Amino acid sequence: MIPDDLIEKIRRLEIRARGAVDGVFQGEYQSAFKGRGIEFAEVRPYQVGDDIRTIDWNVSARMDETYVKVYEEEREQTVMLCVDVSGSENFGSQGRLKREVAAEICAVVAFSAIRNNDTVGLLLFSDTVEGFVRPGSGRRHVLRCIRELFTVEPESRGTDIGEALRRVLRILRRRSVLMVVSDFFDREYASTLRAAAQRHDTVGVELQDPREEELPPVGLVDLTDAETGEMVTVDTRDPEARRAFEASARARRKRTRTLLRRAGAGHVVVRTNADPLESLIAFFRRRARRG
Repeated sequence: MIPDDLIEKIRRLEIRARGAVDGVFQGEYQSAFKGRGIEFAEVRPYQVGDDIRTIDWNVSARMDETYVKVYEEEREQTVMLCVDVSGSENFGSQGRLKREVAAEICAVVAFSAIRNNDTVGLLLFSDTVEGFVRPGSGRRHVLRCIRELFTVEPESRGTDIGEALRRVLRILRRRSVLMVVSDFFDREYASTLRAAAQRHDTVGVELQDPREEELPPVGLVDLTDAETGEMVTVDTRDPEARRAFEASARARRKRTRTLLRRAGAGHVVVRTNADPLESLIAFFRRRARRG
């Protein structure tokens, strides 16, 4: 039985996500993800201005009139949402957990996909695969994916992006859109990411929270690693300690940016203190301009 408060949360998320899709996001999605290719649609009589390379000489000979082939974009494709549900995703200093921001991103992308007649799948991971929803279509299917995002109880708190990508590579048989939604608190996934980006249209959605990048000077603070459980006490009034913390965060962000770029994957940063839709729309517009 799903608690009433969770049902209400999912309902509000659906309203917001579908509102965004009906507004500006649907067009950005269509521009960013062009489909798998071009397929033959029909033949029709030649018209002035048609490219002579499209003339169907066999049909023209039979009909004693010039006909051309008409092609259209093959739009239907699969969008696989590969979402990190490790321990660090349960952190959020801005009134929302990273996991809740991930759910909003996935909801908007999923509703855009089914509006576009694409199918949507979901893989949830920590340092193991925590859940999988086979690609499907329709509102009920998207709501099932959203429910899984909110209700999954991970067996592990660590992160293994490489293992998640290896599972995706075994599941997806044809070229698809792969969105990896994570804070990327992991290191050993470069080769698998390259393999995924070679086979699929891959985008890394990096979740960031300001408090993981900068410490306020409030005195002694116990910091606990959400994935390992290791705890250290830091004097946040010490400038050296704050600088070391910030340097570590900058290095982590740079490493993620470099790995995604070298793999040939897209990269969009979504912060918990900003509207995630604005970040996605800006990324999709840049992508559409690059063609």
